[in-house]
Amino acid sequence: MYHAETWKEKITLLLAILWPIMVTQVSLFAMNLIDTMMSGRVGTEDLAGVAIGSSLWMPVFSGINGILLAVTPIVAHLIGSGKKETITASVIQGLYLSVLLAVLVVIGGFFFLEPLLVVMNLEQDVHYIAFHYLIGLSFGIIPLFAANVLRYFFDAQGYTRITMIITILAVPFNILLNYGLIFGKLGLPALGGIGAGYATAITYWIIFLFSVWMTFKVEVIRQYRLFKTWAVPSWKAMKEQLSIGIPIGLSIFFEASIFAVVTLLIGMMFSTITVAAHQVALNFTTLIFMIPLSISMALTIVVGFSVGGRKFEEAKQYSKLGVLGGIGILSIGSIFLYFLREPIAYLYTNDPEVVLLAGQFFILAIIYQISDAAQAGLQGVLRGYKDVKIPFITAFISYWLIGIPVGYLLAAYTVFGPFGYWIGIIIGLTCAAIGFYVRLQIVQKKVELGEKAVV
Repeated sequence: MYHAETWKEKITLLLAILWPIMVTQVSLFAMNLIDTMMSGRVGTEDLAGVAIGSSLWMPVFSGINGILLAVTPIVAHLIGSGKKETITASVIQGLYLSVLLAVLVVIGGFFFLEPLLVVMNLEQDVHYIAFHYLIGLSFGIIPLFAANVLRYFFDAQGYTRITMIITILAVPFNILLNYGLIFGKLGLPALGGIGAGYATAITYWIIFLFSVWMTFKVEVIRQYRLFKTWAVPSWKAMKEQLSIGIPIGLSIFFEASIFAVVTLLIGMMFSTITVAAHQVALNFTTLIFMIPLSISMALTIVVGFSVGGRKFEEAKQYSKLGVLGGIGILSIGSIFLYFLREPIAYLYTNDPEVVLLAGQFFILAIIYQISDAAQAGLQGVLRGYKDVKIPFITAFISYWLIGIPVGYLLAAYTVFGPFGYWIGIIIGLTCAAIGFYVRLQIVQKKVELGEKAVV
């Protein structure tokens, strides 16, 4: 990492950090994509079951992962301010915290998963597949969260290629495990959509082991002596991470959960065909969203590094570059999505009803992606400033007090039906983007006036 002076240097540095993050995010999501596509080839019930299971898991995963994401701005600020000697202790406490949170998630699933699925009143086969898909996936939660702490430690220093390499190595394992456990190949049992959960869990363990190996293999990382130097768990240190991470985690949870809640509500109000079509559109557009999400994560690193080094004008320039770039990329991508929406749907299923309905969902998805790109980039910038509390409130109001209620009213009481939920998502994301933009203007003005950026 270095402080870039010219616009050319800033673009070069941002791209150098960004593209490995993007490859990593696409590769990680490819696992979920592969789960869904392969399960859809077994049958519509398997596709719907994995869709429901994924919809329950993703907001939990995203929220906890958001809490652990605090490692990125903390380490970036320490590097920017020249305090490298305290980094190892911060990462170790992050690892302790990741295990604690993973155990709490598993305990919560033990008590609440089955009752939640019962309340949803799903078809019997869909209920069974969703439940056991999540049981299988749960075996990989602890290594997944621990691996993500190591990832954010690597990324905060600008070594984003490390995680990229790890993920690229893991994806082929995921494909082979899915192939074996879903279809009963390679001497493994045929579990259908349920097999995707176990395949993903095993892949999480592989990612964790690769991540640990990299801490010993890479010279610039080995100097921190992770897994050689240990400290006792410190509530004070974990409390600092939680003070930053919880608002981030809740903000991400509120966004991720609107998609999950919409999937669950569609499952309760409409047919399995509708659930499958909704999941196809949501799954593929989420893959596209990995681009602005990656930009958001890269912005947190470069803005955090600049703010830590008190290079406030640089931070402001990175903000404009990243946010506008994300919106531009998604705008171009939306054009291709419009013309290829039905061929894309056929990658998931051969059911013509599902394909036709998914194509209609894709049209609405094109609209919401622009707002999604804007709010993602703006949140990434705000995290770089360690400004997380007001964005958390903004996210809650936008997604849960505006987006979900409006979507429900449109779905239940108008001719829009299930499409009403997607219109609600568009409105919620747009409100969030506006709120984050206003907050960023306030934060940057406070920095310019020499005031504390985080309140």
